[in-house]
Amino acid sequence: MNDDRPSRFDTLAIHAGQHPDPTTGDAIPAIHVTSTYAQDGIGGLRGGYEYSRGGNPTRTALEEQLAAIEGGAHGVSFASGLAAEDALLRAVLAPGDHVLVPNDVYGGTHRLVRTIHGRAGVEHTTVDTSDLDSVRAAIRPGSKMLWVETPSNPLMKISDIPALAGLAREHGLLLVVDNTFASPALQRPLDLGADVVVHSTTKYLGGHSDVVGGAVVVANGGDELAEQVRYVQFAAGAVSSPFDAFLTTRGIKTLAVRMQRHSESAQTLAERLADHPAVARVLYPGLPDHPGHKVAAHQMSRFGGMISLDLAGGERAARTFAESTRVFLLAESLGGVESLVNYPSEMTHASVRGTEAEVPPSIVRLSVGLEDIADLTEDVDQALAHTLR
Repeated sequence: MNDDRPSRFDTLAIHAGQHPDPTTGDAIPAIHVTSTYAQDGIGGLRGGYEYSRGGNPTRTALEEQLAAIEGGAHGVSFASGLAAEDALLRAVLAPGDHVLVPNDVYGGTHRLVRTIHGRAGVEHTTVDTSDLDSVRAAIRPGSKMLWVETPSNPLMKISDIPALAGLAREHGLLLVVDNTFASPALQRPLDLGADVVVHSTTKYLGGHSDVVGGAVVVANGGDELAEQVRYVQFAAGAVSSPFDAFLTTRGIKTLAVRMQRHSESAQTLAERLADHPAVARVLYPGLPDHPGHKVAAHQMSRFGGMISLDLAGGERAARTFAESTRVFLLAESLGGVESLVNYPSEMTHASVRGTEAEVPPSIVRLSVGLEDIADLTEDVDQALAHTLR
């Protein structure tokens, strides 16, 4: 985007990477479904494109958009969130290197670090990243990367990004923030000192539960790292397809207004459930008694659409609740326009059962969608009533 064009978030989300067609004036760029490109002589590439694993105009448009909305210098789009994470880990870590990950990190991330990269000789330590002293104590000579989720999945812990950025700089660590739960509409980790942001774009960025994707966004000054990530993207080939890139771009254009509604409804629901007899704890950073509320209020513009409930009746109540909702769909994933309920212990985080990152069986996770808040409230009330029988 030209420097003289607007740079506020809502405008960037709509216009970054989106250039009217020079021939027809199309306001929405075409989807470039081609796999290969004609060359003007050997090596004479038009626009730098030769094969769509290496580059595609629709994916390029999305990558420009991703970099713009996160305030980064480089965006790289992948076929899934885990593909994005894997490429970043491969670009940075070598056998013998050490990475710190949250002790309630997303189950797929924990599995990727523990098994795939662990077998390749990368070592890891799980740590409560909301506790700066614990993070400091876990750093060792071979540490190269500090991985953070804030809010975390599914326990909704809040980590202080500026404080962790200072600690990372002090020890020469790369600070990576998974911004999937907040999205850049609510939180911009690169502005707060992070080096890299990762996303499952399947979630809030896509926003409609109709596309799977992932992203790595690298801060200004990270040109070499971005090139390393792009090399892995090209060499390993886990790229987003043109149509998936288009769907993600379309979703991002409404991100700001969607996140406002997600956040407002989640706040209303969390406040309503705070004193419910069936709920032992409401895990939502928008509540004043949440341990990370003050930090979240400082680094987030709103508190997001994700709520986790620790049910008073334990595992039985959690299972009953998850199977009793009528508007909330029992499903994997999050961040779509429809509300979802998830039982992490046996769904999204089943792979960490028996590990230090195991999720308590009394936890259910809600992705609060865009339905009428009265319908969502009634649905949660009736599902909780089932747990008290």
